[in-house]
Amino acid sequence: MKRRNFLKTAGVAVAGALVCGRRLGAQIAGGDSTGLQFASTHMDIQLSPAAPEFLGLNIDGLGKGKRDKSCVDANSTTNGYSASVSTSGSGRRIEYRPASAGRHARPAWTFEISDKKIVLTSEWSSRSAPRPMSFHFDLKQVHSTVLGLFRKDKLLAAPVLMHFPNQGSIRLSSSAPELGLTYESSRPDETALLSLPGATSEHRRVVYTLEVTSIFPDLPGIAGDPRFDPFRRGWLDVLQLNPSLRALANNTASDTCAFCYYEFADIAALSPQLTPGLTALDVVRQTLDRILAGGTAYGLPAPHNMYFTSAFSDTYPSLMIAAANCVRAGQSNDWLTANYEGIRSWAETMLATDTDRDGLFKYSVSGDSGIWKDGAPSFRPSNWWDTIGFGHEDAYGNALAYRALPDMAMMAKKVGREGDAARYLAAAEKLRSAYYNRFFDPATGVLAGWRSSDGKLHDYYFLFVNGIAIHYGLVTKEQANSIMDNLLAKMREVGYDNFHLGLPGNLITVALPDCVDKRGNGRFGCGVRADNSDGFENYENGGATGAFAFFTIAALYDLGRKAEADKILFAMLDEYGKEGFSQRAADGLSTDWRRWDGTPKGYEGYLCDDYYPMLAVPVRQSETSWESGYRPTTVLT
Repeated sequence: MKRRNFLKTAGVAVAGALVCGRRLGAQIAGGDSTGLQFASTHMDIQLSPAAPEFLGLNIDGLGKGKRDKSCVDANSTTNGYSASVSTSGSGRRIEYRPASAGRHARPAWTFEISDKKIVLTSEWSSRSAPRPMSFHFDLKQVHSTVLGLFRKDKLLAAPVLMHFPNQGSIRLSSSAPELGLTYESSRPDETALLSLPGATSEHRRVVYTLEVTSIFPDLPGIAGDPRFDPFRRGWLDVLQLNPSLRALANNTASDTCAFCYYEFADIAALSPQLTPGLTALDVVRQTLDRILAGGTAYGLPAPHNMYFTSAFSDTYPSLMIAAANCVRAGQSNDWLTANYEGIRSWAETMLATDTDRDGLFKYSVSGDSGIWKDGAPSFRPSNWWDTIGFGHEDAYGNALAYRALPDMAMMAKKVGREGDAARYLAAAEKLRSAYYNRFFDPATGVLAGWRSSDGKLHDYYFLFVNGIAIHYGLVTKEQANSIMDNLLAKMREVGYDNFHLGLPGNLITVALPDCVDKRGNGRFGCGVRADNSDGFENYENGGATGAFAFFTIAALYDLGRKAEADKILFAMLDEYGKEGFSQRAADGLSTDWRRWDGTPKGYEGYLCDDYYPMLAVPVRQSETSWESGYRPTTVLT
């Protein structure tokens, strides 16, 4: 699997939003839409006159009447039904009967709609079995997803949560959960489908209840503050379940990347119950179960594939942190007991890479300048930022490992493996004691991104590397403030202040010998000029993104530099409220990555990592001091 497979651009630009019933109704051909529109402070819907199907759906989980793009395709895919409408107070009842059955026949489907709830009832008749009721999600407009657990027959078990980024969620329960739900997605088409089976001869009456909601942690100090509305609507935006892989992924129709799993778990660990019987950590655990059972993901070694000869340096730490979150916040002790050996194998494989026993873990690729040849790479560097030549001793991967090792110790203690726990804690301390001296660059006053096997430091003012090292406590407070002073001074010097775009990963251009993907005349950050100035600001070479901006913001809060952190966070929250990170330009490139002037340079359309900075809000509101210790644990507990 290749994370950076370029999406087909045909048909991806959709101008304008279908936001109100009147506009949606005008698009229905050959049918009367009277009574089939419904609007309240929580939702705006349009139903088909010819089938039990949504032609328009957008919601506001906060009930403030916000209108947004429709989540579903406005073109009906089925017909053969007639609709009858009745009203009761502010509610609506729509009955669908097969057109050939007559108006007095039993309705196959009934929609009962109120302010924030839709009750769908399907009734079986010997004359005609009800067809499934399907949601045809248009991911080009809204990157909808359905969070739930898959059964062995690959159907999705009810209850589930439908989540619509920047809008909110819909809880969906069924009176006959044994029927199972069909959930599918298509990457080329950027579509997804959720089908609810109709009543059967065995289950003659099936009731589905849909309720609009917003799910977010109850934090002190934000109630009534509209600046946090994007946080309340979008807390779950980082969680996207790909039904083809049955795993959390970049988005509903994209790849799953094992080095992202800790991001999902950090959000899930703080999330309230999604719906009775389902938590976000259940969905994380399902994703980990797939890997424990031998499943593949980007960032893991693949048999007979030279492209992935070893795991990325951030992959095993990510998996361990995700597992620990499931155990710590999800009380998954039985799951841990059953899977400890598999989880332990991740830790032991990582520990074995410290071949010189200096406390730092190594990647199989040297990271030396000049190893990346023209064209597409035949192998990849060591972490998430896979178009920049990280290798050998990776400062980001080792920071993540420093967090993961105490998590492993916690899990080892829970299963009575005290010897393992002691080794993992000792390894964490050894890593911490070596980290600053190994990665600090006295020439710039900040931490470098990696030290290659030839001993050279590679330093491009990486914001996320320095941010994670500060936030995870790998440097002293004095060192941290000095590093942050130097980073912010450099940011002012290079003129970056468009914080609504997120943050660049690096503040100066990566040199061509350290550039990985040399296709496309700068498209992926590798230009043709000797100084690579034509590659800078493109994609991972200094492109602005929400991805990993969290670490810089969190580090500032940790240091008590609240005004500087707020300046970035609130600009980003405002952009989240405008769906600024999930738009497409006419050329098909998307805003998950942008040049500093806002020109889109991304390709996913929706990149889950862009929404991890939502975690900065709990960090901000926790108001922990530097002296309170390890920040992630403080927040997550």
